[in-house]
Amino acid sequence: MPIPTSPRAALLRPRDGDALRAELRHTASLTDVPVLFGGEVHGGNLLLSEFLGTRTNGLKGLTVPAASGLGGRVSHQRRPASVPDYRTALNITHHFDAPVIGEGLRSVIAVPVVVDGISRAVLYAAIREATPIGDRTAELLTLSGRRLAAEIAIRDEVDRRLRMLDTRDTAAGTGDAAVSEGIRDAHAELRRLAQEVPDNALRGRLRAVAEKLAGLLSEEPESTAVALSPRELDVLAHIALGCTNNEVAHRLSLGPETVKSYLRSAMGKLDAHSRHEAVVSARRLGLLP
Repeated sequence: MPIPTSPRAALLRPRDGDALRAELRHTASLTDVPVLFGGEVHGGNLLLSEFLGTRTNGLKGLTVPAASGLGGRVSHQRRPASVPDYRTALNITHHFDAPVIGEGLRSVIAVPVVVDGISRAVLYAAIREATPIGDRTAELLTLSGRRLAAEIAIRDEVDRRLRMLDTRDTAAGTGDAAVSEGIRDAHAELRRLAQEVPDNALRGRLRAVAEKLAGLLSEEPESTAVALSPRELDVLAHIALGCTNNEVAHRLSLGPETVKSYLRSAMGKLDAHSRHEAVVSARRLGLLP
C-alpha cells in the first residue's frame, strides 16, 4: 500500500497518474504500437485511467480486481505477462472481454510497476491483430515500468520525510532535540533526493521544501548576501549531521576530493575556519535547519 501523506506532502507530490502518462508517451515515441494504457493500483484494485490510441471509452475508469484479467494477474503476481490473442487466452479470467473486444484489442502485454514488493501501477501495450507483440515494445514498456517505479519510490520517501514536519508541529514549543534532529535529517535527505530525480519541476519543489525546512529551527535568521550553490548546501547539510567526507561522498555519489572542494568553497563563502564553524554560520543565516 502507498504510505500515507502528510498535508504538506499532498501539496508537494504531483499526480502519479501524470508520471504514468508521461511514461506511456515516452514508449509511444519509440515504438509503433498503436495502443498504450495503464492505471494505478489502490487497495489491490487496478483503476485504468491513462490511454493513448484507444477508439472507445469502454476501458476508461475500469476497475480490475487482483488476479482478474491480464492486468489483475500481473498486479497480483508482480511480473509481466502477455497474451497473443486475448479472446482465446486460457491463462487469464475473461471478466473484461466486452470492453477489450469492443476496443478491438487482440495481442496485449502488461507490465506491473512494483515498489517495495507492492504493485503500484500497471502499464499495457496492445495491438489489434492476433500476433505476439515485438520484443522491442516489451523491453521499452518494461523499462518504463522501472523508471516509474523509481519515481514513485522517491515520491514515497519524500512523503515519509515530510511527515516529520507534522510531528514537529505537534511537538512545537517542547524543545524536543529528537524532533530538531529529525528535521535536519529530513532536510539533508530532501536535498539528496532532489539531486537524483530526473524531473526538473519536481527537483525544484524538493529544494523549495528543503529551504523551508532550513528556516524552521531559526525564527529570525540573519539577512545575508551569502549564496551557496546547491551542491555546497548538499554537502554542508550532511556535514551538519556529523557525516565524514567519505560518508558524504557515498550518500551524494560524489568523489571524496569533490566533497572536500565543495566544503572548502562553502567555508570560504561563510568566512568559516572549520567545518563546525561553517555549519553554525549556515544555521545562523537560515541556510540550514
